[in-house]
Amino acid sequence: MLVVNQCMTRRLRREYGVRGMAERRVKVTTEVGIQARPATVFVDTAAQSRAEVTIAKPGQGHHDAKSILQVLTMDVRSGDAIVLTSDDEAVLDRLAALVSGNGRIGENRAEIVDTADDD
Repeated sequence: MLVVNQCMTRRLRREYGVRGMAERRVKVTTEVGIQARPATVFVDTAAQSRAEVTIAKPGQGHHDAKSILQVLTMDVRSGDAIVLTSDDEAVLDRLAALVSGNGRIGENRAEIVDTADDD
């Protein structure tokens, strides 16, 4: 099951240095994580957006999700949690779908576990 956390609290915005961008917290459930070919598909999907798209592991720095080198350097494996951020929510949904289940866009449903916003 894919679990996405859309919590955009002020604390998280400060913590990750991202202001006003949508966020998806996703547990990677694909067998190989984001390695080799899946990383290429992930980066190609991110590149379809005109907006900035970043990927990070919780508590670590953000990386450009459109850069194959930056994505591969993160060494994202099955079971890892990642944080995706962008102004383009549609690309975030597509990327979240890619890293869950069997990796086919639209095959898995995301369960939103938190939508808090303490403005």
